[in-house]
Amino acid sequence: MTEIEIGRGKRGRRAYSFDDIAVVPSRRTRDPKEVSIAWQIDAYRFELPFLAAPMDSVVSPQQAIAIGQLGGLGVLNLEGLWTRYEDPRPLLEEIAAITDEAAATRRLQEVYAEPIKAELIKERIKEVRDSGVVTAAALSPQRTAEFSKAVVDAGVDVFVIRGTTVSAEHVSGAAEPLNLKQFIYELDVPVIVGGCATYTAALHLMRTGAAGVLVGFGGGAAHTTRGVLGIQVPMATAVADVAAARRDYMDESGGRYVHVIADGGVGYSGDIPKAVACGADAVMIGAALARATDAPGRGYHWGMEAVHEELPRGKRVHLGTVGTTEQILAGPSHTPDGTMNLFGALRRAMATTGYTELKEFQRVEVTVNSGR
Repeated sequence: MTEIEIGRGKRGRRAYSFDDIAVVPSRRTRDPKEVSIAWQIDAYRFELPFLAAPMDSVVSPQQAIAIGQLGGLGVLNLEGLWTRYEDPRPLLEEIAAITDEAAATRRLQEVYAEPIKAELIKERIKEVRDSGVVTAAALSPQRTAEFSKAVVDAGVDVFVIRGTTVSAEHVSGAAEPLNLKQFIYELDVPVIVGGCATYTAALHLMRTGAAGVLVGFGGGAAHTTRGVLGIQVPMATAVADVAAARRDYMDESGGRYVHVIADGGVGYSGDIPKAVACGADAVMIGAALARATDAPGRGYHWGMEAVHEELPRGKRVHLGTVGTTEQILAGPSHTPDGTMNLFGALRRAMATTGYTELKEFQRVEVTVNSGR
């Protein structure tokens, strides 16, 4: 790819966000009823190719169950309020009622200072598991070694290791870092790990034995990582680079397929077909589901980056509400802006471009907007 001269001493690649590209129709169209958007990772099949982001404003145990029953995968945040408090619902109401943004950040830091309790981890996972849906839960790399036994003992089906950026080669002089390859090898369940946003980082994560890789950091609606740390890779370029790493890893490993999951920048229905067109198998959704009338955040949205005790890299944002979780995922929609019936839109985009399977749709032609 052509590099651009930023100055005499620095060059850089031009990178693209989902807003910068568009999917191109082909000579063939299909009936939307003939399109399958089903997705399978390891032994688990889902009618909708998405994971609900492990954020307290999006996924409670009850929401994880509801999302599973609708055909998706809700991921519990095992470092959130549901594993720190017996009943966090009054705190969720309090967070939604704060009017001053600076006060909201301070209060988030205070309530998340409560220690995580291993017994609550087991209780929350059991609650979801007992409903019969696939159970997924997430920890940060820093907490994985400490709490992973409680997670596995509770019977989780899919384990997610999620951070702003996750490396297979974390170096620390202060503590023994997580040996990701050994951890995944010894675990009996599929592991999804990320975020990453470059070819090289993704290839290293794939070599750890991960079943899936999360792509993206700093691009979510509640993140301020770009402003605070200066770090961001536009999502269309990031997904395409990681999909290229997946292709090369398949050659290297003799055909082992690692799922690419776009995690960030997927706020509206039109972003989903663009993510798949760039090579994603599924998407992780946060803000779009935080707009649900039955979401735990009550129209507000925040992530763990917002509660860091020293350097918050996120904030509580007010998104408002548009409809129920079911309406947001599967319709019917009463808004024309891409906030509802997300997967009905994906199905129609595939039908309009002549594709009936997600993996086929990864080959669809895209264009770069002329303004670039």
